[in-house]
Amino acid sequence: MTLKVARRAAVPPFEVMNILDRVAELRAAGRDVISLCAGEPSGGAPADVEQLAARAHTARSDMGYTSALGLRSLRQEVAGHYRRWYGLDVAAEEVAITTGSSGAFVLAFLAAFDAGDRVALARPGYPAYRNILHALGCEVVEIDCGPDVGFQPTPEVLDDVVARTGAVDGLVVASPANPTGTMIGRDQLVALTSWAGANRVRLVSDEIYHGITYPPAGAPDPRGVSAWELDRTGIVISSFSKYWGMTGWRLGWALMPADLAPAFDALAGNVALCPPAPAQVAGLGAFTDDAYAEADARVAGFAGTRAVLLGELDRLGWGPVAPADGAFYLYADLARNLDGFEGSPHWCAELLEREGVAVVPGTDFDAVHGSRFVRLSFAAGRENVAEAVERIVRFQAR
Repeated sequence: MTLKVARRAAVPPFEVMNILDRVAELRAAGRDVISLCAGEPSGGAPADVEQLAARAHTARSDMGYTSALGLRSLRQEVAGHYRRWYGLDVAAEEVAITTGSSGAFVLAFLAAFDAGDRVALARPGYPAYRNILHALGCEVVEIDCGPDVGFQPTPEVLDDVVARTGAVDGLVVASPANPTGTMIGRDQLVALTSWAGANRVRLVSDEIYHGITYPPAGAPDPRGVSAWELDRTGIVISSFSKYWGMTGWRLGWALMPADLAPAFDALAGNVALCPPAPAQVAGLGAFTDDAYAEADARVAGFAGTRAVLLGELDRLGWGPVAPADGAFYLYADLARNLDGFEGSPHWCAELLEREGVAVVPGTDFDAVHGSRFVRLSFAAGRENVAEAVERIVRFQAR
């Protein structure tokens, strides 16, 4: 007997997770594998986070359900974070603590969009945006954003898409972006928020890589520009995972526009009841001066690794390369190195099997042009990246 599988489940898997499974298999078999595929900072959570977590468990604290939108104390700390970094007056009531940024995206898309709504997003882009939207019955409108526009949408590009395909209900932007690391400057974000307002489009701003940026000395907005600095009708999404290195703690947040706050609250209580209580308690430690200093030191390490990697581009023969202004990714065109390979998925698979280096094919992020591209994460540290470069050069010389 064959039973129904929901059409909404017909989304492609996130290839990064499949590659990580193969990395685990190879390591279990004794292979030395350098993994540069996951967006996972090395080093773990700040010490103050770890100490709060240990104290909570040794004291056998009550770890029952919290409020659906999270501990008030943690919501207050997130609000304080916006005052610290952006000079923004955000109320605790405007913050929703979520099960990672992934949980925030699910709540945001459920609250803001109906089945059938059309939501625009850049290609290349993080695949979970389109896959979650597809699973919720939304129509994804992918915008082909190449290097000429910094792999980011512009009002002109959006106007062209609307003229050709019809109006959209939502726009998802990311700065710094995954996989490219490109950023949206203040003037660009002003233009996009103005376009969204003029066209009655709900903006969703992914800011999970804020703080992991590489600005020149004296640059304005060195940590990134938050959409709420310009307009509060959009949704801002962020996370503890990247800047604070807390990927497995599954803790994120959203800034909720006033008209969506009741929907967020109701949906959160039904979808997940509440975010993980132990992670919330520990997350309070992310907002100490020491934790910020520890995270900033990690970002300085990323900057050093980034410089090493950019200095090896001639040897690698990759290009053009997206300007990795933030995050910890290099997104590059492999076209000159694909002879004998059936695109970047084949190239990446062979690199992993032959040389024990795991990177991600661009097809995860761009179904149209991604077979020429690869994404490399340099979050694994300078030594790992340097050794991986040697292995890749050797692999390409065969």
